[in-house]
Amino acid sequence: MAEEETESPGPKKRGPYISSVTSRSVNLMIRGVVLFFIGVFLALVLNLLQIQRNVTLFPPDVIASIFSSAWWVPPCCGTASAVIGLLYPCIDRHLGEPHKFKREWSSVMRCVAVFVGINHASAKVDFDNNIQLSLTLAALSIGLWWTFDRSRSGFGLGVGIAFLATLVTQLLVYNGVYQYTSPDFLYVRSWLPCIFFAGGITMGNIGRQLAMYECKVTAEKSHQE
Repeated sequence: MAEEETESPGPKKRGPYISSVTSRSVNLMIRGVVLFFIGVFLALVLNLLQIQRNVTLFPPDVIASIFSSAWWVPPCCGTASAVIGLLYPCIDRHLGEPHKFKREWSSVMRCVAVFVGINHASAKVDFDNNIQLSLTLAALSIGLWWTFDRSRSGFGLGVGIAFLATLVTQLLVYNGVYQYTSPDFLYVRSWLPCIFFAGGITMGNIGRQLAMYECKVTAEKSHQE
């Protein structure tokens, strides 16, 4: 009588579909965390520039206002950055229009530098009136989109982000959370939508680059297997 072979106990291997889904979930989480911390860092830097030029008013001590009274600003900006950075490649994928214009990290870093420069200009450059400043920043923001993006989905998302972010800011100012000096557009500054538009394009570019890097790593692993 032949002895029946028994299978040695051991961990069950996951199927390729489950493994793929798990890998995508982990990669998505990692990208979200990276985007969150990038958003927090940019919020701290840009908020400091605005406070030093008295564009936004928090309690007197600059450092204290960043890390205590305005503690909610960096986490909110980080969360928004993560959502925007994940949304851009997702929209590209659903539209079937993968973004391939200037897809390298050096271009993304230049985009970040231009965005910081636009924000710095809004706080430091003096114009005769707010209309000139707003038109200049609008031209610079559209120039940033044309230089580093040029996609219709990117432009549409940037406009939507600018509208929603400006509306939320107006509600915060209206409820006395903080205030702008010399508001000229429904409790805020008229150039604020331009900053939000440029910020949306910038975080979208970072999110797209991270997604492309993930695709490259996944493709290399699949090729090796």
